[in-house]
Amino acid sequence: MDVAALFHESRRESAPAYRRLKDVLIEQIGTGRWPEGELLPSESQLVNALGLSRMTINRALRELSAEGLVNRLAGVGTFVAERKSSSALYEVRNIADEVQRRGHRHRTDVVLLREEPADPRAHRLFGIAEGRPVFHSVVVHFEDGVAIQLEDRHVNPELAPDYLDQDFAVQTPNSYLSRIAPLGKGEHVVEAVLGTAEDCALLGIEPSEPCLLIHRRTWSEGRLVSTARLLHPGSRFRLEGTFDAT
Repeated sequence: MDVAALFHESRRESAPAYRRLKDVLIEQIGTGRWPEGELLPSESQLVNALGLSRMTINRALRELSAEGLVNRLAGVGTFVAERKSSSALYEVRNIADEVQRRGHRHRTDVVLLREEPADPRAHRLFGIAEGRPVFHSVVVHFEDGVAIQLEDRHVNPELAPDYLDQDFAVQTPNSYLSRIAPLGKGEHVVEAVLGTAEDCALLGIEPSEPCLLIHRRTWSEGRLVSTARLLHPGSRFRLEGTFDAT
């Protein structure tokens, strides 16, 4: 068994046995030797091959499950988990492009697209007089038929006057706005939340599902174009970012 050989090669390390086993399994998954959906050796097989206690094996698998790298099905086995959809933390990208780069199919359901009177918050953010129109859209984004983002967006009509005339089942709001009001500056604020009952129904998740919420604001030529509330099921999505030390 490759796992046994790799584990025994790591015996010189001072880490506990469960940690060494966990690192070996992570390497097998990360390098693609075990692809998504692959059935891992059973606890009994690992106990016999490695000479470790079942408690040690169980801890390593339990932690991998908690980190989302494997799925454990009682009476069936442990499988390599599907990788979560991901999005850039430090950039404003079109979610449709991200899905298509992963080789998957993107589609949207337009839940709401209308003009609304500006409330005090819209007045403060956009500088629009209260009661004057502001545009509001709610769109659910899907990857291969699975909902990965609920986008609730308010748009400055002075910078995107034709926003309500767009077909957001064909192009995303981000794609349209980037074209008619090129991005000058963006802001992301991220928090962990539970969705509302309506949010959960639109995303097809349980009310107890933890979610990642991104508050996004974008500016063009110094003026605020839109504010968006981007809600993602935690089990289906992650944020990624790289940075250079300066």
